[in-house]
Amino acid sequence: MQLYALCDAQALRKSGVDILSFAKRAKSLGAGVLQYRNKHSDVATIKTELIALRQIWEGFLIINDHYELASFCDGVHIGQEDLYAIDSDPERAIKILKMAIGEDKLIGLSTHNAREIEIANRLDLNYVGLGAYRPTSTKSEAKVLGEKLDEIAAFSTHPVAAIGGVKLEDRFKNVTYHVIGSGLL
Repeated sequence: MQLYALCDAQALRKSGVDILSFAKRAKSLGAGVLQYRNKHSDVATIKTELIALRQIWEGFLIINDHYELASFCDGVHIGQEDLYAIDSDPERAIKILKMAIGEDKLIGLSTHNAREIEIANRLDLNYVGLGAYRPTSTKSEAKVLGEKLDEIAAFSTHPVAAIGGVKLEDRFKNVTYHVIGSGLL
């Protein structure tokens, strides 16, 4: 199991935790990937926070959604809606995204079911996020896969990051990354 830390700015602020403290805690637990997610701040604020994270984070730093800021990190993670907003053809969308961020950047895509995994298998991705495993406060609309997550992950040709309510003690057979959020603290 590899630890992938999801640094959700709003969830951390609600808990009274700053993003740098979260990143340090994730690092102390051995996380190799940190995804910075900020759905409510302006791009300038997100850029400033990414730069601050890069100063202390030595592993892979991924930005959620804001691919225009990919030059400040190692890659981007997008959701299904973001993929289809780029282009209605997922393969073309990933090619456009690669042109926008650079061939050397990582790309991750959220998936939620076997059909989305099947489509993702045809795409030039570095990994897929699959979930939600359990209900979470940040994704109330998410369909919970529970134990089916590991079964669906077996069909992926890409490394799989289990997302949504994952705990450090969870174990999977077909999952490369455990995505842990504010529960790290």
